[in-house]
Amino acid sequence: MHQIPAFGDSPLQRFSLHENLAEAIAAFSLPDILGFGSVFAPAMFRADYREGSWQPGEFQPYGPISIDPGAKVLHYGQEAFEGQKAYRVGDQPTALFRPAMNWRRLNASAARLCLPPLPETLFLDGVFGVTALNEAFIPGASGQSLYLRPFLFGTESNLGMAASREVSFMVIASPSQAYHAGSMSLLIERAESRVAGGGIGAAKVGGNYACALQSAARCAELGYDLTLWLDPLLQRNIEELSGMNFFAVVDGRLLTPVLTDSILAGVTRDSVIQLARARGLEVVESSIAIEELLGWIETGRCSECFACGTAAIVAPIRELGEANGTRYALPQAEGEITALLRKALLDIQEGRAEDPFGWMAPLPREYRQLTGRNDRA
Repeated sequence: MHQIPAFGDSPLQRFSLHENLAEAIAAFSLPDILGFGSVFAPAMFRADYREGSWQPGEFQPYGPISIDPGAKVLHYGQEAFEGQKAYRVGDQPTALFRPAMNWRRLNASAARLCLPPLPETLFLDGVFGVTALNEAFIPGASGQSLYLRPFLFGTESNLGMAASREVSFMVIASPSQAYHAGSMSLLIERAESRVAGGGIGAAKVGGNYACALQSAARCAELGYDLTLWLDPLLQRNIEELSGMNFFAVVDGRLLTPVLTDSILAGVTRDSVIQLARARGLEVVESSIAIEELLGWIETGRCSECFACGTAAIVAPIRELGEANGTRYALPQAEGEITALLRKALLDIQEGRAEDPFGWMAPLPREYRQLTGRNDRA
């Protein structure tokens, strides 16, 4: 039975700081060019699970970790992760976007892979603490953020086909631009499937992304940006991109594929749906047949399409295409509704607009004790 750690009430009682952490933070500086996910902030977090309970974590300098060659994660892929962001634009206080939803989704993925549930306090200590320690390195331009990657993986050294009894939880951070700038060209994937029904498609795990790499390589060879996946059984209905959810505007209504056990429930997807409905747009969650959508594009009924995700925010789609070179261009590279929803979401995330949904979680003052600072409260 999994035990919840009985740590102290203060964050400083629940974890420790590595002796070289302050030196690593002091030595770090942001490069001129960030990209996405290629620059790593100097502080990370790690907590380990053993003998049925989570142990107090430690904030450490970012760097290589040691892992046994027989670790379950290396042989059976027992790993789950999340993607979320911390924002600090202009004079706005640092805040995370919907961290509780990321915690719930990480635990849902963990359950599917037989990883132990992560207490909310431990998760929040990791993401808030890493944000506080790296706060000086959060880029401040619109569209930029500190991208946070919390992840769980099985570390027990045992080649038996069973769930790992030893697990690590880590949080690393990357000062980043948006994942994809400009509009996208999508390859309709008709030969392969991203996942199988009844499998792990609704979980955020590394294996779902590994099996998408072959299609991604073919996309690049054919001059497309990303893959548009169809349902694994009939390859008839649209599901998602490899790392984003899909939306189309048809006859003024916002359509998106209904969630199934082979589609990841995106945090940004949920946010976009709420924003759209709050602005009076009709949102329809239903099956979308690819042939029907292509017909709507050709007749002009589909005026715009976009994808959304934590990394990409809201990214317009300029065309869909086939492996044989047939392409279906949208009327505009970025439509009016796409632009409206992107701006509405960023305005909340970056503090330019009120947050009626309660999505933004300001960095709690007590975590700044990690750095000896108590400013920007």
